[in-house]
Amino acid sequence: MREVLLFILLLPLSFVPWLIHTSFWEHVAIVSLFYLLIPAVVSRLMGFQWGGEVGISLPNKVGIKLFAVLFLASVPLSIYGKSIPPEMRSYYPVFPYSSVFDFILGELAMGITMLAHEAFYRGFLLFPLAKKNEWLAVILQNLPPYTIVHIGKPRIEVPYAFVAGIILQKWT
Repeated sequence: MREVLLFILLLPLSFVPWLIHTSFWEHVAIVSLFYLLIPAVVSRLMGFQWGGEVGISLPNKVGIKLFAVLFLASVPLSIYGKSIPPEMRSYYPVFPYSSVFDFILGELAMGITMLAHEAFYRGFLLFPLAKKNEWLAVILQNLPPYTIVHIGKPRIEVPYAFVAGIILQKWT
């Protein structure tokens, strides 16, 4: 029952960062607060253990290697994706930069944002519910919040987010 309660309490947080229109750096802070800090505190206060119960833990060697491979594979895909539709070129990168250092700093901030997204959607929302009913948990965390928050980004991201949400869940 507490798994359902955690989901109900955290679900509204999934929309907060998208309702507050701010600068890129403020957005990174808001996402970190609403997707990492608040869910971490709420889940802990409800007695959830990080690690197995909400999927928050340090990566092991296999996880680090998989991340490295996927990250390296994403670089050419990102370059290719940016070159295809004009809406991708006009949307990304979502931060201003004027030097290589600014670009690297912006990419690190995007990494923090992506980590917060994954921790929130795959960890805090998915893991506890999946113990009760795996596929219901996948649908509940994937359709309403995860896919919907991609609206407003390039159109390809909405169906991609839905499919990726299912695939990523099966790997976690």
